Amino acid sequence: MKAFIKKEIYHIFRDYRSMLILFGMPVVQVLIFGFAITNEIKDAKVTILDQSGDVLSNRFVSKLTASGYFKADRALDHPSQIEPAFREGRVKQVIVIPSGFGADLGLHKQVTIQILGDASDPNTANMLKNYTMAVLNAFQMQEMGMQALPVDVRVEPIMYYNPELKGVYMFVPGTMAIILMLVSAMMTSISIAREKELGTMEVLLVSPLRPWQIIVGKVIPYVALSFVNALLILSLGWFVFGVPIIGHKGFLMLEVLLFIIMSLSLGIFISTVSPTQQVAMLLSMFALMLPTILLSGFIFPIENMPVFLQWISNLMPSKWFIIIVRDVMLKGSGIAYLWKETLIIFGMTIFFIGLSIANFKLRLE
Repeated sequence: MKAFIKKEIYHIFRDYRSMLILFGMPVVQVLIFGFAITNEIKDAKVTILDQSGDVLSNRFVSKLTASGYFKADRALDHPSQIEPAFREGRVKQVIVIPSGFGADLGLHKQVTIQILGDASDPNTANMLKNYTMAVLNAFQMQEMGMQALPVDVRVEPIMYYNPELKGVYMFVPGTMAIILMLVSAMMTSISIAREKELGTMEVLLVSPLRPWQIIVGKVIPYVALSFVNALLILSLGWFVFGVPIIGHKGFLMLEVLLFIIMSLSLGIFISTVSPTQQVAMLLSMFALMLPTILLSGFIFPIENMPVFLQWISNLMPSKWFIIIVRDVMLKGSGIAYLWKETLIIFGMTIFFIGLSIANFKLRLE
């Protein structure tokens, strides 16, 4: 028994992959959960349409940005600029200050401030609205004193794209991204690893197939299966939960297909560097599941995270796919607004396919 235990200890410490998973995963989980899971809002991007431009409106804008909750984007000059600002994804909220704000407030007349929120993420939109109202109440008490109560400033919140603040509008796109990423990558990650583990790789090595042909041949069946998965999720969202698809359905399907191919190419790359199916499965779970859930903006706003996690989130393909799906389904956006996200996913697809082919060539030699 002593010799057996000693052998197992040597075996574990010699396997650097197991050591990385054993000790690295808890550290990464604690760090990601500690930094990413938070209900606080800070530095959320908002913009102001100040139709008054007087001293009091400038003070209100200064107090809003000094609160730490908001980060002001460039100011708008006309109401027609509000919709493009939302579609471009520049801001989460637009605050409209009416003309004569300072004069009417000085005369104790009722003033109406509009809060326009991007409710494609209903939780964030609702929290930003509440934060804005709290800052506004504090501003009025500071400027007008207690005699100004009851509040002279009336807030008129308007939620774009999701007026009822239904959470399912946020979860259907996010769930589709997670399922396609995990299922597609996980299914393909064990494909080549299985060939090597079962000893059937020699059959492929002596065949006339080239490395890219082997990889493409393994990916194509999973493309069809994953695409059916995506159609199933969209159908459930449409018929069961009433999630609209405002944008062009053909464009949405092309984006879904691109993301599926990217996920499958990532899974193939994982399989080419994994000696066994078990290692491939663990790498898929460790490298994809937690980052996809926590760092994609699916559940927790990326703006709330530390800067280094925001940079890491840019490497998550699911982040860009969720932006695309939400904007197409809820905002009706097209390629004119989503070309950057599309190019990023396309670039990741080419990158992982290239790595897979290059790594597979090395194994053939």
